[in-house]
Amino acid sequence: MSAELGDLYQELIVDHGRRPRNFRAIPGADWKVEGYNPLCGDKMTIYVKLEDDVVKEIGFQGAGCAISTASASMLTESVKGKTRAEAEALFQRFHALLTGQPAAAEVPLGKLAAFSGVCDYPTRVKCATLAWHALHAALEGKQETVSTER
Repeated sequence: MSAELGDLYQELIVDHGRRPRNFRAIPGADWKVEGYNPLCGDKMTIYVKLEDDVVKEIGFQGAGCAISTASASMLTESVKGKTRAEAEALFQRFHALLTGQPAAAEVPLGKLAAFSGVCDYPTRVKCATLAWHALHAALEGKQETVSTER
């Protein structure tokens, strides 16, 4: 990755960390799933509202480090308007990227590629995937708290 691209990615993460998009509860959400990362102290709730199996509305609330907040913010922008299957596939690709799986490099993730360097910092992977694991649980219809330590 070039230094310019790395700088752009860092700016994107900082921007979403400071000014998260869709930071709100969704009244009448079909799913509300809480996530917790005891290692970093991140806590957040993901709200998902589906219409005809499409993510109609999505939001999150909570407190966490810049990586978890930015990841949740970018997650909400990335999955809104996608079908449940498309959102689940995006979760799988994003998770592969963060865990350093070679297949992840073959799949374009757009702005989510900003998190590609996180795999070099194993403790930060949990921060970046917290919201995604909560989304995954919501898409499976689960309502229990998701922890990065399970």
